[in-house]
Amino acid sequence: MNSITLISPEGLVASPAFSHVAVVPAGAETIYVGGQNAVDEKGAIVGGDDPAAQTRKTMANLVTALEAAGASLDDVISMTVLMVHGIDLAASYAAAAETLAGLETPPLVTAAMVSALGVPGALVEVSAIAARMP
Repeated sequence: MNSITLISPEGLVASPAFSHVAVVPAGAETIYVGGQNAVDEKGAIVGGDDPAAQTRKTMANLVTALEAAGASLDDVISMTVLMVHGIDLAASYAAAAETLAGLETPPLVTAAMVSALGVPGALVEVSAIAARMP
């Protein structure tokens, strides 16, 4: 195998929003992006208490981080999404889908509700693992 493969096998739920398995062959470059929040370059929260606005900014920050490593959303194989308990999940998911809509194959996604995040006022945090062949 000489390419990265994302798989949604028969027998598991088929979803346009996520895949189930990622196979990364030896020799692939791996890029880890730490938790991104809805903060601007000065560290101020963008979007106030609007989960959709915060999710859009969080996803934009993820794209910026990936680009700094020479990668893109197409290279993401796995994402972890943390959301503060009680936010409007539908609004947050819809905002994330705006960013991810153009992907041919969606990455693996793990989502969790938490009581709070490390950045005061943050409602959403996303970390990711990307891989690409040299």
